[in-house]
Amino acid sequence: MSDASSLSSAPAPVAPAASAAPALAKNELLKQRDPSLGGAIAATLADPNADRFSEDDEQFIKFHGFYQQDDRDKRKTGKQYIFMIRNRLPGGVVTPEQYLAFDDLATRYANNTLRITSRQAFQWHGVVKSGLGPIMRGIHDVLSTTLAACGDVARNVMAPSTPATSVLVEQVLEDSRLVSTALLPRATAYHQIWIDGQELNLHGARGEEPREPQPAEDPLYGRTYLPRKFKTAFAIPPLNDTDVFTNCLGFVAIADPANPDRLLGYNLLAGGGLGMSHGNKETYPRLADVLGFFPRERIVEVAKAVLTAYRDHGDRTNRKHARLKYVLEEKGAAWFRGEVEARTGFPLAAPAPMPFTRQGDLFGWHRQTDGRFFLGLYVEAGRIKDTAQRQLKTALRRIVEQHRVEVRLTPSQNLLLANVPEAARADITAILAEHGVPVENQARAVRSSSMACPSMPTCGLGLAESERFLPTLLDAFETELAALGLADEELIVRMTGCPNGCARPYMAEIGFVGRAPNKYNIYLGGSETCLRLNREFRASVKSEDIMKELRPVLTRWRDERLPGEHFGDFAQRTILPELDAAKAAATAVAN
Repeated sequence: MSDASSLSSAPAPVAPAASAAPALAKNELLKQRDPSLGGAIAATLADPNADRFSEDDEQFIKFHGFYQQDDRDKRKTGKQYIFMIRNRLPGGVVTPEQYLAFDDLATRYANNTLRITSRQAFQWHGVVKSGLGPIMRGIHDVLSTTLAACGDVARNVMAPSTPATSVLVEQVLEDSRLVSTALLPRATAYHQIWIDGQELNLHGARGEEPREPQPAEDPLYGRTYLPRKFKTAFAIPPLNDTDVFTNCLGFVAIADPANPDRLLGYNLLAGGGLGMSHGNKETYPRLADVLGFFPRERIVEVAKAVLTAYRDHGDRTNRKHARLKYVLEEKGAAWFRGEVEARTGFPLAAPAPMPFTRQGDLFGWHRQTDGRFFLGLYVEAGRIKDTAQRQLKTALRRIVEQHRVEVRLTPSQNLLLANVPEAARADITAILAEHGVPVENQARAVRSSSMACPSMPTCGLGLAESERFLPTLLDAFETELAALGLADEELIVRMTGCPNGCARPYMAEIGFVGRAPNKYNIYLGGSETCLRLNREFRASVKSEDIMKELRPVLTRWRDERLPGEHFGDFAQRTILPELDAAKAAATAVAN
């Protein structure tokens, strides 16, 4: 095992693979050759005749926080290259100044929408190459960043953001910012390319000193960074709003039983992850293991220990097998705990109880623990936009301009207006109503609990529609549930256009995963607390046949469930065992 010094010392450069050893993945060779991650990005930006980046640079630009895409609706007439930019917002907290700047950038350089990600950040879609520089500089100017929002690094750190949860929320948000800063890469060309060579003070708004000049090789990540992406989340029981067990690294806050307002420390989780590939049984969703408890003051040491253990032991030969979850699955939780303890120099204690009882967001007006108010707003599929019926983007801009309220993004792609004085509530409610946005009864339960990834037409990985199809599917759900007398029952529905799982469909009570154009795999059996993976129920179901497959199951839930039994628990208790029995019987007959 490595000693504690490995927290700050980078691993030796990776040598070319020996003839008998598996070859390194192409991305590893790219990172090894250019650890600054600069590639030819600057030259392409300066070339007025270039509308896209090279295949190699497509990998580098992810570390800078954006993806190269094309409008798939227009492919018949030729590819139109566009870009999606993502920023980094620990805990999803957005100052009024930042929100107004983000909104302005979306209007001027993107497709006039802001998209809330399932990891509490913003995305700008439909950006052309000439808009990249202005958006990146505009994000920097309000002390935010896109650095490490994508790529083989620790990405945006999630944390509970609801001010009414408890006074622990602000303490946990503080720790999420500490971890985010500690895990940021340094040895990149980011600042030279996007900020005209000026060093970026990433957290100056909160009083931290500007960061030191960049070394030639990243002191934490080394020359080749991580084998794949690395996701981190915090959670505060009893609310599992961040789906903490789905993350590579998870921190569950533990309060002092004698003083619930005092944060003692965290239970450490490691090895979660949801991405998989259709037809590849060696890829699979996995929930994190609970490794132990540690005191709050060791948070940065522990985070670095988990990251560097992954850095040194993750698979760099096969990117489909490169996530931390496979290290935990194959080497075991006890082995990984030993690695963490060796790198921190102290043992983890036994984990503390963490009774999660619910998941999801609060909507409408609620009083905060400090006496002010917050307003929870449902944002369909996370897309802040104006339509003929609902001008949410315009309303939010007016509210933030006039009342300077803080915006907080939730892990379920919704939005909170936080720290609102009581005197401002009536005016904010009136502005929303004027723009077709209700404060009460914003959406039926099945709709307000839903999530979707963007998929078509921008994501190159999309196999089927997601964001554009989900509203239609939810209409069908609402009609069916109303006919069954279940209109107000909560039902967690999530959809993605491919099996990578960006909207966490494998945790939903009913999950839909794109398999091919107009076809989806249906998953059943996740829990209301999002502590259990669901399982495949049907494969390759056409969109028009989805409700035909689900109607009998929903009817049985109404007629056969136990008192208060959620749909996911009912499916886990009855439907999935029946499915297993049918498969076993079919296998027996075949043999």
